[in-house]
Amino acid sequence: MQYTRLGTTGLEVSRICLGCMSYGEPSQGTHPWSLDEQASRPFFAQALDAGINFFDTANVYSLGSSEEYLGRALTELGVPRDEVVIATKVRGRMRPGPNGEGLSRAAIMTAVDDSLRRLGTDYIDLYQIHRWDHRTPIAETMEALNDVVRAGKVRYLGASSMWAWQFATAQHVADTNGWTRFVSMQNHYNLLNREEEREMLPLCADQGIGVIPWSPLARGHLTRPWASTTDRTATDDFGRTLYGTVDCDAEIVERVAQVASDRGVPMATIALAWVLRHPQVSAPIIGATKPHHIDDAVAALDIELSDDEVTLLTEAYTPHPVVGFI
Repeated sequence: MQYTRLGTTGLEVSRICLGCMSYGEPSQGTHPWSLDEQASRPFFAQALDAGINFFDTANVYSLGSSEEYLGRALTELGVPRDEVVIATKVRGRMRPGPNGEGLSRAAIMTAVDDSLRRLGTDYIDLYQIHRWDHRTPIAETMEALNDVVRAGKVRYLGASSMWAWQFATAQHVADTNGWTRFVSMQNHYNLLNREEEREMLPLCADQGIGVIPWSPLARGHLTRPWASTTDRTATDDFGRTLYGTVDCDAEIVERVAQVASDRGVPMATIALAWVLRHPQVSAPIIGATKPHHIDDAVAALDIELSDDEVTLLTEAYTPHPVVGFI
């Protein structure tokens, strides 16, 4: 396993982050394809054995049960708390009625304590806002986030997909008031959607922000022939809004298959190696529901794509609609 600092912080994370959206009670929330606790447990153990120390979840994943699974797994597997980096998120609706979602002070103060309880820990390493809250002034959000850091409940702050101007505004508000700023950006970036190369990635490079892309394998589309389907694709309503919107997508998948065949490695390894080669990317967040998913991801760390391979993988790309957070 390779390790890197998250942006310009001193926090060291594995270059592969295990995303925990796939682990949670299937009957809770909007992920009927998620694995229950018994089926999830081996993946936490496998990730740890592979040297992965970075785990990303969210309060809204399976309505909190993803956090519970992660917290119990790390405890029962005997992992010292200071040897892992736990990232979770806040914004999504966790209960009906007023203040049950969003980034208001009221919502954040309740949500952070609920996440700590579910995770079974005294602190969260990386607390991320799960998209922008258009109904709450950003100053209110940043002050509340600063307070949970000062209270020792959170060590670092991160953000997720938003417009670059919004991210810059949030950082400016934090800097102006002497509050804690964001150290990472969890954004949508892969071979099928490269729109972040326009503004967000250059902004992160300028500001020393770590980048931890979600869906680096395009919801699995970059791991198998374009026309194939899985149980997840059949029920993943959000995923259907992300891919297949531009004619070049199928062509790019075919080219990933070609490079993978020439190399004698899985398609996932090639697609992830391309993401990892971006100098601003700290650690892509991968999902795993089969043992080889983690093996294929770790193998990407040893792949150095040639210039010709990169050209082949990227030259067919055409601009895409911005999706995933609007």
